[in-house]
Amino acid sequence: MFDRPAQALIAPALQAAGRWLVQRGATADGITWAGFGLGLAAAAAIALQQPLAGLALLLASRLCDGLDGTVARLTRPTDRGAFLDITLDFLFYASIPLAFALADPPANALAAAVLLAAFIGTGSSFLAFAVLAERRQLTSPAHPGKGLYYLGGLTEAGETLACFAAMCLWPGAFAPLALGFAALCGLALLARLHAGWRCFGAAP
Repeated sequence: MFDRPAQALIAPALQAAGRWLVQRGATADGITWAGFGLGLAAAAAIALQQPLAGLALLLASRLCDGLDGTVARLTRPTDRGAFLDITLDFLFYASIPLAFALADPPANALAAAVLLAAFIGTGSSFLAFAVLAERRQLTSPAHPGKGLYYLGGLTEAGETLACFAAMCLWPGAFAPLALGFAALCGLALLARLHAGWRCFGAAP
């Protein structure tokens, strides 16, 4: 929901950092893997009940997630890079609720399971729409630089990051935060189902 204005705000800094990395031989795929490694380290820190360390690693991971696309556009975007980026992103997003469940199973496991189920709904609707949009050669005017059709919603990357940050800052409130965000994911899923129903109802 607020991804586009946030991206416009940080785009100049990402461009400058991306050029610096390209000049030093960094690759988009390498940055993607580095970001995923930092994300898993964040999950491990949270599972070990070190949520502030987890938050720092989480933010570093998401910085890499912004930089890999920038570096790709400054060099040569590839389908492999787009595949790698979206796959590792989804694994990262799943790792954080799991980490909170491991940190305190009695308090967090049920809420984490609900949130993970909601992530499956938003993730599957996102990818299913992208596949069919590609089949019909549709493009996203709002996100022309993405490697696939990017269907936004209430719970995009920015909102998810904000929720994860709140969980790390107030780990005792994980359950209500997770259930609240799962409800928002449910609304996003309904919106995407409606969009897909309307968009793909007619013959191509």
